[in-house]
Amino acid sequence: MNKFAVLLAVSPFACGCAQGAIPGVTLYVSPHGNDAWTGRLAEPNKGATDGPLGTIESARNHLRLLRKQGALAGKAATVQVRGGVYFLTSPLTLTPEDSGTRDAPVVFEAFPGEKPVLSGGRRVTGWRKGVDGFWTTSLPKANAPWDFRQFFVNGARRPRPSLPSGGGYYLIAADAPSTRPKQGFDGFVSQAGDLNAHWRNLSDVDVLCYHIWSMSRMRIASMDELTNRVRFTGPTCSTDYWAGLQKGNRFRVENVFEALPKEPGSWYLDKAAGTVTYHPLPGENLRAFAPIVPRLTELVRFAGDTDKKQWVSGVTLRGITFEDADWTLAAEGYSCSQAEMQQPAVVTAVGTRDCQLENCEIAHVGTYAVEWGRACRNNSLIGCRLHDLGAGGVKIGEGEIRPDGDGVTRDNRVENCRIYDGGMVHPAAIGVWIGQSPGNKILHNDIYNLGYTGVSVGWTWGYGPAAAQNTQVSYNAIHDIGRGVLSDMGGIYTLGNQQGSVVSHNLVHDVQSFSYGGWGIYLDEGSTGLRVMDNIVYGCKAEGFHQHYGKDNVIENNIFACNQEAQLARTRAEDHLSFTFRKNIVYCEQGDFLNGNWTGQQFVMDDNLYWRRSGAAKFAGASFADWQKSEHDTHSLLADPLFANPQKEDFRLSPSSPAISLGIQPIDLVGVGAAKPLHKKERSR
Repeated sequence: MNKFAVLLAVSPFACGCAQGAIPGVTLYVSPHGNDAWTGRLAEPNKGATDGPLGTIESARNHLRLLRKQGALAGKAATVQVRGGVYFLTSPLTLTPEDSGTRDAPVVFEAFPGEKPVLSGGRRVTGWRKGVDGFWTTSLPKANAPWDFRQFFVNGARRPRPSLPSGGGYYLIAADAPSTRPKQGFDGFVSQAGDLNAHWRNLSDVDVLCYHIWSMSRMRIASMDELTNRVRFTGPTCSTDYWAGLQKGNRFRVENVFEALPKEPGSWYLDKAAGTVTYHPLPGENLRAFAPIVPRLTELVRFAGDTDKKQWVSGVTLRGITFEDADWTLAAEGYSCSQAEMQQPAVVTAVGTRDCQLENCEIAHVGTYAVEWGRACRNNSLIGCRLHDLGAGGVKIGEGEIRPDGDGVTRDNRVENCRIYDGGMVHPAAIGVWIGQSPGNKILHNDIYNLGYTGVSVGWTWGYGPAAAQNTQVSYNAIHDIGRGVLSDMGGIYTLGNQQGSVVSHNLVHDVQSFSYGGWGIYLDEGSTGLRVMDNIVYGCKAEGFHQHYGKDNVIENNIFACNQEAQLARTRAEDHLSFTFRKNIVYCEQGDFLNGNWTGQQFVMDDNLYWRRSGAAKFAGASFADWQKSEHDTHSLLADPLFANPQKEDFRLSPSSPAISLGIQPIDLVGVGAAKPLHKKERSR
């Protein structure tokens, strides 16, 4: 038998095992370890002849060997990782041979009380001060090629130099539509002086083209300063108004060396010269300066074989931090229609069952944090912190409906997580995105400071086949969404047939769009069969609730208050029941109660309580009495709900509130958001 099987310690306790699990084996990993050792000791023994392993990959390989030898039969396996930074040279890959079971799981976890960090980056040293006050370094040729797009100093993201210094430029006209197979726009005409054909390394400059609810990141192929026309290396994804390059659209340019002097804290990689230049912030110390730049785009891979239906199962990652991963830009640039759903993740999974990330942290990355892709079922993110994200937090499922039942992603859970500071590179990304995937639960999370939507469910526009059903989005605190960057967004957003889905007990506020459409709860095209109950929505730029078009939705016992343009919106009148809106409190500080299209009779509104703090209350241009004559809100009341203090966002009801007589129940938000309180530095308001 191999010596590792002989020397491996049998733990007297099943560390990390499920209740009732058979005690198993434990391996240790340490930055001071050695992959030639057995891993049976948490620290090197006297004389350093044995001790922990040096890498988590080696621990995985040891477990594979033991499994082949039969030494793990029916036993749990735990790998405890000591604190410190482990610089990965390739993603940690887990395959079906690394699987555990419910009673004998495989656990990779932090050593008690310590913080292990798996980094996809490497340190850049050798900095010197230049005559202009900038710091520069030459990159080791032995590690070439160096091609990175992110730069972290003591865990803080530093930007690439960009123009203009605030806001954006505005294009005059789009170029003619592309004649390439991908029909979009190849370029545009800018105002004189916005762009410069003589910028250093012009092909490395990114043009950030803002559409309505998306942003394309394009590469420059050519620039004509006489006509102010820029041409891209590839087209945008569409010529439609929502993703086109229309007159007046904003754009920015990024990675412009000439902008470096204007932006302290920014940096520039000259790939051709093999140098990096940094514009230091006041108080930074050159001697202690050792930033990290990423070399990997992916850190962990759960790699099941979906064709052979061989799954990765029964694996838990617990208490481990994953940091420093990059994003890439294709030669033709990048353009995505919505939600940045084409962006990958740093922790990816396909063909994965009954696995989880628990109390992990993912930070300083260029894409999404986690993706449960094809054929992933019953997996969980529990108590994780996902922040400083180039794209969004979690992707669940795919954009297509799999005909093979085993290929469908379903029944996954995101619970008690904090997802914040997202969309740092790709602003249209989502806190939690669910595609064609049923049965998922998004519970008790804090989701905030994103460039677009907080939670998005569904990927069917209209009434066609849709799979995102029986979803639960409950007890989440979703706020400070949008940042005024894009438009047409929601704190919670849905698409298509959602039969059996529930949106309940969420606190949604401060959704700020660039132009139109900063909604709290947004039922977009074809949203059907949803129950929206016991939510509090306030402080959004547009309305607290908006249904574009849909069918048979129930909106009950919610509070929509103090939203800026109106409180409720409806876009399309159809020949079926759009929604039933009952026992809600609708409270105005300004504007009207209703916005949009309220024609027809194919919606039900009754037993609601309305109040406008000052001025006349209007309902689609009518008085409340005339609105009731149109057979809407026949039993509803126009009266002060007697909130505790709505100006200070306290919407608790007085016991004498007239809402009680309508059967409206007080909304208990105990348990909303992640269980652990946020530290001050993590709050966005």
